[in-house]
Amino acid sequence: MTEPVRLSKRMSELGLCSRREADEWIEKGWVRVDGQVVSVLGSKVLPHQRVSVERQAAAEQSKRVTILINKPMGFVSGQAEDGYKPAVALVESATRWKEDHVDTQFHPTQLRSLVPAGRLDIDSVGLLVLTQDGRIAKQLIGEDSSVDKEYLVRVQYTKPGKLPDSDLKRLNHGLSLDGKALKPAKVRWQNDDQLSFILNEGKKRQIRRMCELVGLKVVGLKRVRIGGVKLGDLPTGEWRYLRPDEQF
Repeated sequence: MTEPVRLSKRMSELGLCSRREADEWIEKGWVRVDGQVVSVLGSKVLPHQRVSVERQAAAEQSKRVTILINKPMGFVSGQAEDGYKPAVALVESATRWKEDHVDTQFHPTQLRSLVPAGRLDIDSVGLLVLTQDGRIAKQLIGEDSSVDKEYLVRVQYTKPGKLPDSDLKRLNHGLSLDGKALKPAKVRWQNDDQLSFILNEGKKRQIRRMCELVGLKVVGLKRVRIGGVKLGDLPTGEWRYLRPDEQF
């Protein structure tokens, strides 16, 4: 890599912030390249140049919150649609989990720029991450994200008998969606009617569509873990802050 690249893109690659945050910081004069302030949007840098940010940027970033919700059915992950409420509507003082011991006071200003880092279908439940921190959003939904996600999936077999072992193997590796082979997954039986899925990708309605391909109908789907962060005992419809010791 010897070609100059946009400063905001380089800052994102370095893990300093998201591109949107980078543009904000550049406009505020909070970014230096080789010690010189760069405040013109669209500026380019070479890979060997040293990029640093002012203390104000780090201080602003540290105030950004990440919230974990146990999403109930009937809520959409992002923007309100078709009369359904977005999950962020659940975030208020009254619905904060009583067991949340993070020393952060809730304030409605935290709802600004709070976006879902990944999605859960309207008829799926469990762990949903909302964040103001572009670094976490990139880690969870960036093109090169390697964070795995675990789901408990209740199913019914739509054919006589039970699911053949060969089809369980296909769920693990060998299926394609939209003409593209899926990455290997880890799929195993938890009990007679429930599967555990661990995925490294998140195509739209992926698990439901995978199951359909082998004759399984999904009757319940719950996300219980994203990387190193577990849903745990968080009650349905309640939320808590990401703890300082937790990492995806």
